[in-house]
Amino acid sequence: MGTVTTAWTPLRLRESLLPNRVWLSPMCQYSADEFGAPTDWHLAHYGARAAGGVGMVMVECTGVAPDMRTTRRDLGLWSERQTEGHRRLASAIRSIGSVPAIQLGAAGRKSSHGVPWDNAGTRHPIGPHDGGWQPLAPSPIPFAGLAVPTEMTTEDGARVLGDIERAARNAHRAGYEAVELHGASGYLFHEFLSPLANHRTDAWGGDLEGRMRFPLEMVEAVRAGWPDEKPVIVRMPATDLLDGGLTADETVRVAARLHEEGVDMVDISSGALSPDALRISEPLYNAHYGPGLRTTGVRTAASGLVTEARQLDEAVPELVDAVFVGRALLRDPYWALRALDAEPRDSWPKQYHRAF
Repeated sequence: MGTVTTAWTPLRLRESLLPNRVWLSPMCQYSADEFGAPTDWHLAHYGARAAGGVGMVMVECTGVAPDMRTTRRDLGLWSERQTEGHRRLASAIRSIGSVPAIQLGAAGRKSSHGVPWDNAGTRHPIGPHDGGWQPLAPSPIPFAGLAVPTEMTTEDGARVLGDIERAARNAHRAGYEAVELHGASGYLFHEFLSPLANHRTDAWGGDLEGRMRFPLEMVEAVRAGWPDEKPVIVRMPATDLLDGGLTADETVRVAARLHEEGVDMVDISSGALSPDALRISEPLYNAHYGPGLRTTGVRTAASGLVTEARQLDEAVPELVDAVFVGRALLRDPYWALRALDAEPRDSWPKQYHRAF
């Protein structure tokens, strides 16, 4: 075995001790049951990655309310039945060897579309007459070919904040040890932040201070339902990658405010507010925003195109404190163990000893 580098050392976030800094990125499986609860697929999928050596398994984006999901097959966390399913899932992840965490999502204008492998997939709107729902958003500006969303009222906002608090409380009851609020990829949080999606003239719009007001309230709602001893992470965009959109300088200001509100780590993403956003194919592109965001005092993680073991050591600790690995772990549940390159008897599940 080679030298153990920082990517493979523990990291403490509040009272949660993560055994390493190589984590499973939340990736939707679109496989919830008819009630929005986890299924056997989730147990098998996340259990394999927990056995595969990642320090934290971040369960996919889970809707805080029925109309805040992207599809009818998204996981949810607003009912007791769903909470029980998540309790089983979190327990399995922990018992197999990783720290269970969950991403909570409010999809905003990107909600009520088809699953990726049906019809036109995520560009195919599902209307209320077909089992979908009417999306809500900061402004009535649609995403691509999806439905024109209804502009949120203050009453809508209060309801969504209540949904977020309830979902955070249910996540704690289910046994998750960290929670991430999905604030990127063109979801509701991101929509409020970006001047391209938020054309409001009230207290929730205008300059950056106004545009970040509701996202900060979303974080307050998470914290209200989540124990002080457990960490809160926010996935946030580094930039919109669009002319006239959210800039990197602005996101540093947002990160500073998030940290003041009790956010322990920001998970850096970029783009996806619009199909017109610049597409990045450079590994560690998002991680390079880490040093700027670190100036606020918040810890940083990043996702995006991490496919080779050497990239982990390029990223941690110089650029970020941890790395979320996505598609590479879809292709190979044991990618992290291969990247660690440790003696099999010291790292691989003991049940697999015959393989070595």
